Amino acid sequence: MALLKKIPHTYTILASIIVLCAVLSWIVSAGEYDRVVSDVNGVKRTVIVENSFHRVEPSPQTWQVFASLLDGFEMQAGIIAFLLIIGGAFQILNDSKAIDAGILSFLRSSRRLERYGIMRRLGVNRIIVAAVIILFSLFGAVFGMSEETLAFVIIVVPLAISMGYDSITGLCMVYVAAHVGFSGAVLNPFTIGIAQGLSDVPLFSGFEYRLVCWVILTLFLIGCVLWYGEKVRNNPLRSPMYKADEYWRKREAQAEVRIEYAASRRAWCIYFLMLTALFLFSWHYPQTEFRVGAAAIRFCAVPVLTALFALLGWLGLRKSFHFFILVILAFTILFLVTGVMGYGWYLREISALFLAMGILSGFAAGRKTDDIIRLFLAGAKDMLSAALVVGLAGGIIQVLQDGKIIDSILHALAAWMYDAGKVTSVGIMYGIQTLINIVIPSGSAKAALTMPIMAPFSDVVGISRQATIMAYQFGDGFTNMITPTSAVLMGALGIARIPYETWVKWFGKFLLLFILLGFLLLIPTVLLHLPGF
Repeated sequence: MALLKKIPHTYTILASIIVLCAVLSWIVSAGEYDRVVSDVNGVKRTVIVENSFHRVEPSPQTWQVFASLLDGFEMQAGIIAFLLIIGGAFQILNDSKAIDAGILSFLRSSRRLERYGIMRRLGVNRIIVAAVIILFSLFGAVFGMSEETLAFVIIVVPLAISMGYDSITGLCMVYVAAHVGFSGAVLNPFTIGIAQGLSDVPLFSGFEYRLVCWVILTLFLIGCVLWYGEKVRNNPLRSPMYKADEYWRKREAQAEVRIEYAASRRAWCIYFLMLTALFLFSWHYPQTEFRVGAAAIRFCAVPVLTALFALLGWLGLRKSFHFFILVILAFTILFLVTGVMGYGWYLREISALFLAMGILSGFAAGRKTDDIIRLFLAGAKDMLSAALVVGLAGGIIQVLQDGKIIDSILHALAAWMYDAGKVTSVGIMYGIQTLINIVIPSGSAKAALTMPIMAPFSDVVGISRQATIMAYQFGDGFTNMITPTSAVLMGALGIARIPYETWVKWFGKFLLLFILLGFLLLIPTVLLHLPGF
């Protein structure tokens, strides 16, 4: 029985899906939609021409299954390179023991809060877990944080372990939180913005009900994580990751070794070098325009961050180079948010930011150039397994595209919606988007593919286009947290050292609850008169 219950290795699962997709290319009739380049909210997007589906010459896949790994690497090259850079940068950071020192200091400070009765009743650890989840869920809801979570998994998982939880709890605090926020997005330009633009709906309209949905989904996640986390704290053996988390517990035990707090001259040199660079950036970027919905807010973000860095960096160095490195990490995050929301940063700029963080942290810790390179290579090597998984996941998409069956599957699924009622129709749309997300995890790509078809369908069955957009929104978000074609999921699991098969067994039941909750939240969009709907 134990053998029957054992789930195959991640590579086996992905390779099997590639073979299945190749078989489908022999069975499913090949077809395509015509596409045109359209301007959506100032961005050029390739969209489907309505009623343009037509049959094409079949392209059954055979030997291509063996080329799919290379094709997947080419398709997901950005995320793969990002993974390797993040792994190398944080290996340098971890070698400095700055995160260990910060976690120990944080836990000592939080324990002091237990002197207050209300804090003891609420539980300091519970407050920390809830606060971190709200933060990352907000990031996902506002600017679509997804790939960026990879940089934080390696920070939050050790924090969760140190509080008596497990790596699954840590992954939920950051990766799952961001994707729940992504699902209940209120201002995400990569999903809501594109979908509304393609559906001829005012940009970011329906904000009020989306905000309600985000609050409900986030509170539900907090409840689930705290319920599971308390079970693990009370009995660590109940965690499916108890043995595998020995890696993180050893790392925590090593952090208990006495840390020598000091600030070298090199760390002060790095401080003044960074301060000079930030002053130049402040002069070059005196104002930053943040777009929130249809509104634009101008703020002197870079000069303010520079002034804060000057103060906090100096205070950190007065204590130890460990805390100065933590200041570097904190301002890396702040500049990440500023860059994403104010300047449209993506993988290229974010990778450069974290690489600079790693190198500067290494020099601030007193490491030589050769040591920094050695540490970077070691960190990148740790990410190699995750990179292979990402390549295989990309190979699945490539086989479906080359086999010319993605559009055929979409066309067949969409035909189900014509003769259904309002609630049933929105439910079918939701189900279709959920299924499509398994093979097309990119939210913006799926919006460009499906909304030009789904939006006209909503007019036919008498439901608002906003309801259709929300069906896309929920369908796009929830299954991202379990689909093997999601490069971000595979990368996050690789960093947290959680096997995919373990994650599926654990998260599957929660996924069903989220999908059900999403459907319940869709019902008011077709039965009530909501603002913007």
